[in-house]
Amino acid sequence: MTLIELRAVSRAYDGGPPALNDVSLSVARGEAVAILGPSGSGKSTLLNLVAGLDRPTSGTVTVDGVRVDKLGEAAAAKYRRASVGMVFQFFNLIDDLTVADNVVLPAQLAGVPARQSHKRAADLLDMLGIGRHAKAYPGRLSGGERQRVAVARALMNRPALLLADEPTGALDTASGEDVKRLLVDLHADGQTVVLVTHDLSLARDCATRTIRLVDGRVAADTTVEPVR
Repeated sequence: MTLIELRAVSRAYDGGPPALNDVSLSVARGEAVAILGPSGSGKSTLLNLVAGLDRPTSGTVTVDGVRVDKLGEAAAAKYRRASVGMVFQFFNLIDDLTVADNVVLPAQLAGVPARQSHKRAADLLDMLGIGRHAKAYPGRLSGGERQRVAVARALMNRPALLLADEPTGALDTASGEDVKRLLVDLHADGQTVVLVTHDLSLARDCATRTIRLVDGRVAADTTVEPVR
């Protein structure tokens, strides 16, 4: 079943050359897709369009049955809370909130009852091996631990789609391997994952499919057998 569908999508900024140029692609529910390409190839633009953080200049973006390109600002925020979990290179955690409070935040914004959301957060932190840090502040954690907190937060509202933008880019080798194994495990449990990365080993180990962008166009779309 198709989860993401882009049809003839282009995105240009301020009259310059398009960041994306007539891109059409689909992602099935349960796939793990790595978006590859040099800097400026359109990888992050594609992710932002799927997340509803940006709108295409032309074309359509549909995710989980929602025409994302048609959403207003409030509807796009609601869509992200319900359907999309996002993990960033630099974690984007709130330093003056505890780990547990960072994880609970998306559920609070979605109006989930406090008892239910705190139980969900505790379960996620335990599942990701960082339950002992629930009352700590992000600044006291290692990079790998902070990325696990970010993943827990992204999964809080049980999103259909997990988007990861260079999830190991700010980590040392050991922490990067830790996050890589986590993404592999999440996909094995059925989570749909789309990640942008320069790390070919991350794509090789985590993805069932790679899409290479060059100058805003799809240059290659390849099904791969991930290394386990």
